[in-house]
Amino acid sequence: MKADQYRILVVDDERDICRALEFLLTREGYKVVTTHNGEDALKKIEAEDFDLMITDLKMEGIDGMELLDRALGIAPNLIAIMMTAFASVESAVTAMKKGASDYIVKPFINEDVRMTVRRLLEHKKVLMENLVLRQQLSQTFGSREFIGVSPQIHKVFEVLEKVIPTRSNILILGESGTGKGVIAEIVHANSQRKDKPFISINCSAIPENLLESELFGYRKGAFTGAASDKKGLITMADQGTLFLDEIGDMPMSLQAKLLKVLETGEVLPLGDTKAVYVDVRLIAATNKHLEEQIEKGLFREDLYYRLNVIEVTVPPLRERREDIAVLARYFLGKFSRENNKKVSDISGEALEVLVSYSWPGNIRELRNVMERAVVLAGSDRIGLSELAVKIREQQGIRGAQTLKDKLEFYEEKIIRDSLRSHEGNKEAVSRELCVDLATLYRKIKKLGIAEG
Repeated sequence: MKADQYRILVVDDERDICRALEFLLTREGYKVVTTHNGEDALKKIEAEDFDLMITDLKMEGIDGMELLDRALGIAPNLIAIMMTAFASVESAVTAMKKGASDYIVKPFINEDVRMTVRRLLEHKKVLMENLVLRQQLSQTFGSREFIGVSPQIHKVFEVLEKVIPTRSNILILGESGTGKGVIAEIVHANSQRKDKPFISINCSAIPENLLESELFGYRKGAFTGAASDKKGLITMADQGTLFLDEIGDMPMSLQAKLLKVLETGEVLPLGDTKAVYVDVRLIAATNKHLEEQIEKGLFREDLYYRLNVIEVTVPPLRERREDIAVLARYFLGKFSRENNKKVSDISGEALEVLVSYSWPGNIRELRNVMERAVVLAGSDRIGLSELAVKIREQQGIRGAQTLKDKLEFYEEKIIRDSLRSHEGNKEAVSRELCVDLATLYRKIKKLGIAEG
């Protein structure tokens, strides 16, 4: 959405504050409506649709806290920002626990207001886009979702829509943790083979001698310990889908046998002389560059072309940063439900760190980070303190490109250390760091230092 499509309601019994915010936000392109009491604000919310409300905490009649509660009852998707003097910051924090998305300390800094409003509206935009995308995915791919809003993921979806109805083999390329296995499941679950077996095996996780018997099966007496016949995974996948993960690690001797299966449709169990015919759709995945493996003599070229009928490349998370916030919120909801916790939001500062982190472990790493954050969360909102130290601190250094960035990083560390040493006593921190209390509160909020 463009700025002029967003509607903002400003509520404050100080008319000068209303005029200042109206002027500031109108210059940003937003449509702004102002009112000076809670009663009138509720009437406007009932009559019109607003994306965001900025309300003062202390007002005659209906105060900001009551207005927040009643406004969210009327419009649950309304973003609310609470304004308060620095001496009442604790009340603003309480308001956030009741549904406010952020707070502004008076006297406010114009740039802080602009950034807070922009960030929250961008967050709402991402959520709405994700909701639409989920509906589209549900119609196209069923209940199993591969989540993303980035152009790169849309390209993956486009390829999947074309290839799912076919019988063609698929080769999925991408770094570890990018979701290659999920894509394989999506293909099977939405294909004509969905009611048949989906057999998955990781070629790098099983020793060579065991991998062969697992894939092809064996007859009784084929080798020491073969006390009875065993059906191989390829045969078990008959009429269905066989997913070979990390196929780049498959030994050359087994590559030849797999190629024969693809060429003839016949599987020869170990110790048997009679082949078994199978009808299997093969999906393979790897995090290796198979063309380089071919040049090194580690992968058969003829097998590569048999596998690579349709190629799907899954980009790493660092190349589709638009998806990080969407995935983080998806995992937030998932792990909140699974752990019976009422964690429903992520602070803007925490999201910024998540989005700027390089994610060498991709979605798998993000999943683990969010599960940890939900489990450790002491409130209904995840802040920087719930994120893993290596992400919070290493990313702080790596993401600091300018002198200002580097200074802010170390400023945050100094304030955190002081808060720890004084057990959260902000007055003591204020005295130790020789900074007034209002400035300290503002810095704590700006740097995303969680209460407690």
